[in-house]
This record gives sequence, structure tokens and C-alpha cells, in this order.
Amino acid sequence: QTLTTLLTIEVVVSLAVLGALAAAAWWLIKRDLRPLEDMAVTADAISAGDLSLRVEPAEPKTEVGRLGLSLNTMLGRIEEAFAEQARTEEKLRRFLADASHELRTPLTSIRGYSEVFERAKDDPDDLELAMRRIEEESKRMGLMVEELLVLARIGEGREPERAPVDLSRVVVDAVGDAHAAAPERDISLECAETAQVLGDDHQLRQVVANLLTNAVRHTPPEAQIRVCLTAGDGRATLAVADDGPGLEAHDAARVFEPFYRTDASRTRKTGGAGLGLAIVAAIVEAHGGEVRLTTAPGAGAEFTVSLPLNAVYQH
Repeated sequence: QTLTTLLTIEVVVSLAVLGALAAAAWWLIKRDLRPLEDMAVTADAISAGDLSLRVEPAEPKTEVGRLGLSLNTMLGRIEEAFAEQARTEEKLRRFLADASHELRTPLTSIRGYSEVFERAKDDPDDLELAMRRIEEESKRMGLMVEELLVLARIGEGREPERAPVDLSRVVVDAVGDAHAAAPERDISLECAETAQVLGDDHQLRQVVANLLTNAVRHTPPEAQIRVCLTAGDGRATLAVADDGPGLEAHDAARVFEPFYRTDASRTRKTGGAGLGLAIVAAIVEAHGGEVRLTTAPGAGAEFTVSLPLNAVYQH
């Protein structure tokens, strides 16, 4: 009887201990797994499209916390990638819309003057006008297409040709070309220090030519244009400054965008499509340099291009 009682007590106590251990284990497991459950809930919300959420806990003290840190780092990179993709798509949509709009203008003119041509075969004056305007609009559209192709090629990430280029010679030639194209303008080459860079000679000439064309086109005839090329600290610095009307801050922040024009000066009547400065920025960036604009209303504008000097030349 004593053994039976002892056995019963042992069974009851064992079952009670096992039950207590099971309850404690269940509670501990639920407590430790709760952060993972919260992570799963957050992950479901993120998969639904809310990339701004982050999982908790995210701390280096525990394994779950370290997992949270890793997940948050991954989520941050994913959010940045999606944001960059959205910005790229928006820029592409805006670029295509602007390009279509800009190309529609000369096409409409060509179509209209073609109709005039059909009706004016017996009128020499109208016939000459129609032919001249068709030719002008065709040239303008061809130039715009060439500029779009330049931007497209640079946008593909193609590396420019890497060859030694004497930037001082490029600047002197560009200033000479600007004098020939606009002999009535006051364009002065204030300094042209010897500077050799690695890059594409044609593209670098396009940079200087576009900056000078922009200065001539968007400043009054009496405004002075000054060009200076210096070299130092491993960089070649080209400055193209003018005494024009300058730009407002919101316009200055967008002048390097394709097809952007300010209301005051960058209009179709000047003949530009708003691609010149965008090409400058793209070429300079592809050559490992940077371009910036310093301007204020009534204080003129100064475009500064900085390019790395040829390493061999520096020594």
C-alpha cells in the first residue's frame, strides 16, 4: 500500500512537473518568437507595397535583432532602388513627352508650308517663302535629332574615347569659332593656361561650343562674354561668364535638364531646343568632371566646368 501510494505520488508529481515545464517552454518559445511574428506581419505589409516600413527589433544584442538589422538594411536598399527606378521612369516619360512636343513643332511647320507650296506654285514670293521655311525647319529638326542621339548615346553609359586632349587649344578654337559666328559680340579669352585632359576631343569641343552658344544666344548684344581656362590641384577649370540678365534660383536649378527653358530668355524664337546645356552636363559627367552655374538676377551667369587633368601631364 505504501509503495502504491508512493508510486501514485511520483506519477502525479512527475506529470505536474512535466506540465509546468511544458507551460514554461511554451511561454518562452512564444515570447522569443513574437518578434519573428511581428517581422512576418511587417513583411506582409511591405509586400503589399509599403516600402517605408521597418522591422523590429533591430539591435546587435540578439540573433533576432541582428536579423532585423540585416532586413532593414536590405529594405533600405530596395526602397532606394525602387525610388531611383521611379525617378528614371518619370524622367524618361518627361523626356519622351518633351521630345515629341519639340519635334511636333517643326513637323507642323513643314506640313503647313508644304500646303502653302502646293497652293503657291504660281506665286514666286509665296513659293520662295514656303521653300525657305521648309528648309529651315528641316535643319532645325535634324539638329534636334542629332542632339537627342548624343544624349541617348551618353545615357547608355558608353565610355567616351580616352585620348590626351589639349584643352587650351580646344578653348582657343571655340572662341575663334564664336567670333566668326557672331563678330558683333564682345567675346574675350581672358586666360588659357596649358591643360591636358583625357577624353573625347569632339565631345569636349561640343562642351565649350555649347557654353559659348548659350551665352551668345541668351544675353543682350551689348553683354560681354568672358572665357578663362586655368589648371591647378589636378583639375582643369573652364569658366564662361557673361554680363547678361542672370537667372532666378528656380531656373538655375533646372538649366541642365533636357528641353528646359526659362520664361524670359529660352524660347523657340532663339532657335534652341533646350538640349545644349543638358549635353554639356552629360559629357562632363561622362568625363569624370562636374559643371555648375553661378548666377543671380541682374548679375549675369558663370558656367564652370571642372575636369581631371591627365595623370601623365600632372607629373
